[in-house]
Amino acid sequence: MPHRSRSARADELTGIQRIEVASGAPFREIGMHLVADMPPLPLDALAAGQRAGRLRVAVDAADRPIAFVLVDLVDGAAHVQQLSVDPAYARRGIGRGLLDEVAGWATAEGWPALTLTTFRSVPWNAPYYARCGFRELAEAELTPGLAGFLAAEAALGFDATDRVAMRRPVD
Repeated sequence: MPHRSRSARADELTGIQRIEVASGAPFREIGMHLVADMPPLPLDALAAGQRAGRLRVAVDAADRPIAFVLVDLVDGAAHVQQLSVDPAYARRGIGRGLLDEVAGWATAEGWPALTLTTFRSVPWNAPYYARCGFRELAEAELTPGLAGFLAAEAALGFDATDRVAMRRPVD
């Protein structure tokens, strides 16, 4: 059964943080404890996205969030800052549905593409996004904003050789 999505409400932000924390647990299973232990996005960042209409949630039958996507505008593209699905709802097309919804929004707003940064070697990261229409950007294709994200992620301790920026054109 497809899940409904909508704009997030201000009273759901702490629940959205819980989804992000839960979605990090599978990283622990593959030895990526740094990722699993990362704190969720701060409430003020989620609130800013919510107020700007750039925080969407997929909801269950009781209208409770089970996944979310936070989008920002970076270097002329809609940048997927965070996409998280509660592991209890994983592998049901919910994340892909949110990405497709964001692509539709980007098209309507006149943005040519979606971008994101992710892990190259994690099956539910870059390989998943490639199946969703993203392609890895070569170093020469990196915009200043994407290069800055990759540098900031390396400064957090992420393996820079395993981080990648990706782009998906929208119609």
